[in-house]
Amino acid sequence: MPNSTKRAAPDACSLLDSDHRNVKKMFKAYEELTHSRAADVQQKKRELATQICTELTVHAQIEEEIFYPAMREAISETDLLDEAEVEHASAKELIAQIEAASEVDDKFDAKVIVLGEYIDHHVKEERNEIFVKARAARGLDLVAMREQLAARKEELMEELTAAA
Repeated sequence: MPNSTKRAAPDACSLLDSDHRNVKKMFKAYEELTHSRAADVQQKKRELATQICTELTVHAQIEEEIFYPAMREAISETDLLDEAEVEHASAKELIAQIEAASEVDDKFDAKVIVLGEYIDHHVKEERNEIFVKARAARGLDLVAMREQLAARKEELMEELTAAA
């Protein structure tokens, strides 16, 4: 008997959105740490910030290498993609500052929190506008693209963790 509440197959957008949810949880955990008085809180903040930066770096790279170019081919109105790429550049700048910071101080916290706010804004635009256009675009195989994104993500994560 066919299931009438059948969900769409996981696609590129669902993979990217899963990344969004995962990193949002990390930002929330970071914010909770800013209120902690634990002795090892600075170390925990540094580790979590590093994890956030790694996740976002890989996420941005797979979007820029695979998702955005395919979107540019599939849709005529690409101003949203231009904005998304500018947002990526701003996020990368903050990531570089976080990664280069010698101390986990109030400025460090502020940079991580502002990065979280940037990402929140970026995610809303992707979820409400770019993903909607992607799913409506003709000739865009988002299910196959999901496999491509997942493979590239795994490759980049291995590279980054090996370099660390």
